[in-house]
Amino acid sequence: MAHNLTSRQIEILDYLRMSHRENGIMPSTREIQHYFGFASQTAAMSHLRALEKKGVIQRLAGKARAVIFPEDLDRAEICDIPIYGRIAAGFAEGAEQEQEGCISIDVATLGIARKRDTFALVVRGESMIDAHICDGDTVVLEKREPRNNDIVAALIDGETTLKRYVSNKGKLYLQAENSDFPDLIPVDELIIQGVMVALLRKAA
Repeated sequence: MAHNLTSRQIEILDYLRMSHRENGIMPSTREIQHYFGFASQTAAMSHLRALEKKGVIQRLAGKARAVIFPEDLDRAEICDIPIYGRIAAGFAEGAEQEQEGCISIDVATLGIARKRDTFALVVRGESMIDAHICDGDTVVLEKREPRNNDIVAALIDGETTLKRYVSNKGKLYLQAENSDFPDLIPVDELIIQGVMVALLRKAA
């Protein structure tokens, strides 16, 4: 179907599809800005609005990174994912977690395979705000081995936290997405409990 897209819009659409396929979540406007070298996130937003106007993407109110492809709506499948308490997107906190109910999500919209081992955590703190992960958001995580730069829930020296997983020249550490918070370097133990595959935000 022809949508009369500009060459740049086609490039952005291809990037959205590639990023969603590889990472399981849509890129943030900041990531789009950096990938294409835009001067501001506003430019990235403008391109997303133009793509939405032409009907090749849809944006969902109340969800972060809320870009979906219309053809995915036909494959809607609802899945219940357990919520295991809150996790610190700030300084690490005690690791004991018990299930606190579950959330029902459209797995096709979020790009999550139903067969995957997934769980959810509610975010506390602001150390990941530059990755658009805010206090009170719910993160959906998949139990698998992390790749470099994945956002993970981790047990580090007996405490749990949500950070970016970084492997640099054989050294592993957890990186905050807020310059006010330090990186966390494991002294004895670093266990990855899950890799973030989706982010949910309640509508204001």
